Amino acid sequence: MKKQGKLIVHTGSMFSGKTTSLWRELYRMKIANYKIAAFKPSVDNRDDERKIVSHDKLEIDAIKISDLNEIVDYAENHELDAIGIDEVQFFPNDPSEVIDIFTKLMKKRITIVVSGLDMDFKTRPFEIIKEIMPIADELTKHHAICASCGEDAWASYRKSSDDSRIQIGSKDKYEPLCRECYTKKMSEREKTKNQIAMEDLNQ
Repeated sequence: MKKQGKLIVHTGSMFSGKTTSLWRELYRMKIANYKIAAFKPSVDNRDDERKIVSHDKLEIDAIKISDLNEIVDYAENHELDAIGIDEVQFFPNDPSEVIDIFTKLMKKRITIVVSGLDMDFKTRPFEIIKEIMPIADELTKHHAICASCGEDAWASYRKSSDDSRIQIGSKDKYEPLCRECYTKKMSEREKTKNQIAMEDLNQ
């Protein structure tokens, strides 16, 4: 019996295996002769333009889109059993619109597999993930390993001082940290920032 009209969500910090789980779900469906399509946000300029690539280099063909409504249009013209969406938090759609889009697709008995970050580098929830979690049929919170102490990671710590909410990157820009290590590093960063500000004032 096929999974039809379901919403499957994989979320957590960076390096926690979200995209690998998305790949695994779609790969199993492909073996079971599901008609599938995968999508990635146009702002994601990492790796291959036409593939979703996990941190452990598993890959699947994907279509780059800038708006989730493009999936509805695609589904109108293609026979589909399931779709995969990577890095869903990067899409500009309002969360209520996302729920409407997903509902339309599920009414067509299309199963949706989503992966995305639950929080940004300041641990603020990404609105899309926050709103779709309650309507998911299956929900998995993944954990990476803390880069400082080896405990389960809780957040994605940004190594640079760039304060913009969206900054695409991998291990060059982020590291997974547990709550304690994250809080400690953010406190140290704030202390350094205040010291620099005081030095600038005294010049």
